Formats: sequence, structure tokens, C-alpha cells
Amino acid sequence: MIRGIRGAATVERNETEDMLQVTKTLIEQIVQKNSLNPEAIAHIWITVSPDLNATFPARALRLLNGFERVPVMCAQEIPVDGGLEKCIRLMVTAETALKQDQVNHVYLGRARALRPDLAGEE
Repeated sequence: MIRGIRGAATVERNETEDMLQVTKTLIEQIVQKNSLNPEAIAHIWITVSPDLNATFPARALRLLNGFERVPVMCAQEIPVDGGLEKCIRLMVTAETALKQDQVNHVYLGRARALRPDLAGEE
């Protein structure tokens, strides 16, 4: 079954290293918590809040073993008034045997406020 797995995290600063490290941590936790293999990932959509433009977060995935050929696309999140600032969001589409209620979405830092019902323990 193909499933969508959500993830989001915040950075403190609009700086390349912060964005790359948070993106790397986020994808590693999504992969680990859902027992994914990069080969099973169809694609990954990444959005950033409008205040983040230091780098493309997709660069972080290119540095991870097995992700060299996973299609990744970056875009800007719609600029809604009051939206969470300095936020990176991922939508991982992957083949998995997990049922929808077994999928582990990952929300880190201030992004936990986006979906407290799914955030679980950090």
C-alpha cells in the first residue's frame, strides 16, 4: 500500500546549516519510526515557510545513503497570516505494509503544535 507520511520541524535561524540539519533529522526519524527503506519511497515533497530561503532543504537528503535517486521537490508553503514561522514540512510517499493508523508522523520542536494529535512523544 502507498501511504503518505507527514513530518514537520522548525529551525531557529534562516541559515543553511540549521535547515540541512533539521531536514536530515526529520527524514531520519520518519524512516526509522516507519521502518522504511529509501527504495520504497516514491517521492518526497518539502515545503518551507516563506521566511526560510537560505538553502533548498532537499540538499540534506542528497547527503544520505540510499536517497540519491529518490525524487524530491521543494516549494514554499502558502503564506497564511499567523502560520508557523521557520517551519520545514515533509510529505513522504512510500510503499509500506503499515495501516493508516499505524503510520508514525513526526513533528519536532515548535511544529508539534501543528498536529498535537499525531505528534506523540519527542
